Amino acid sequence: MGELKSREKYNELVALLQQAGDEWVVPGPVMSDDDVAEGFRNLTHILQSALYSHQEFDPQRPVFNRIVSPTRSFTGDNSDAVYFETPVAPGNEYIVRGNIAGAVYTSFTMEAGASDGSYATHTSGVLNDTEMDIAADGSYEIRLGGPAADRNWLEIPADGGRITTRHYFEFPWSSSASQTLHVPISIEAVTKVPAPPRWNDERVSAALQRVINHVRTKTVDSVAPSEDTPIPFVSRIPNELPQPVVPGNMAFAAFDAAYAMAPYLIGDDEALVIRGRWPECVFGNICLWNRWSQMYDYVNRQVSRNRANTT
Repeated sequence: MGELKSREKYNELVALLQQAGDEWVVPGPVMSDDDVAEGFRNLTHILQSALYSHQEFDPQRPVFNRIVSPTRSFTGDNSDAVYFETPVAPGNEYIVRGNIAGAVYTSFTMEAGASDGSYATHTSGVLNDTEMDIAADGSYEIRLGGPAADRNWLEIPADGGRITTRHYFEFPWSSSASQTLHVPISIEAVTKVPAPPRWNDERVSAALQRVINHVRTKTVDSVAPSEDTPIPFVSRIPNELPQPVVPGNMAFAAFDAAYAMAPYLIGDDEALVIRGRWPECVFGNICLWNRWSQMYDYVNRQVSRNRANTT
């Protein structure tokens, strides 16, 4: 028996995790030991995402998986939102059925360049609930790919690889932490295909490669923004938020949302006081993240505010 390709990929994954721990989880400016420790929590949550969602991604037989949760946090999650993802492929057509389940905002974004577990290069399109026909009971049906339509349809471009769904809620409590909130959603390919072959060395090694791609592009291959390159919605000055702006086609951002972000800095005997006026919009909230773009513990603490729980 020759050397298994799957063993080679498994060893590559183990080596990548070691590399990410050594080269990516490193102290930054004004970081404490606990801040660095949270980096390992972030790294293992990224690995969890890779194993849970991307290892067995199949655009011919897609399913929606929840992206983040109270125990899987990375890439700037939100305590007032539920997110799902699924793989898609150019040339295919899919039917998505679901229910808004009380969400004040529901959308589907097309992540381009996001095939085989890799981080998306950009967002290429969005379909939100104003462009969907929603029944009185909250149910809807949309198409991804296939013949173009004015409503209930989102194009899959040549580089389209993944769908991100956003379901925003404005409850006094955290929707993401809820154990009873259910957001029904399903997807099926219009063209049916035969069952896949059994899990063999080729399939397992390809699945492990998707895990490697996901971890690598979110860690050691990610490029930190240059200090000389301004990002319109990001302040580099502690405790000073910029005016919210739409992010353009930035990967994993909503085309139709306005964002503002800033670092905060307070002493042990200080409090962070944020004053402002909620804009006229369908959804608005503010979240606190750690240095690794993870939400703080929103199950046991109040670390975000929306219009339903702000005075």
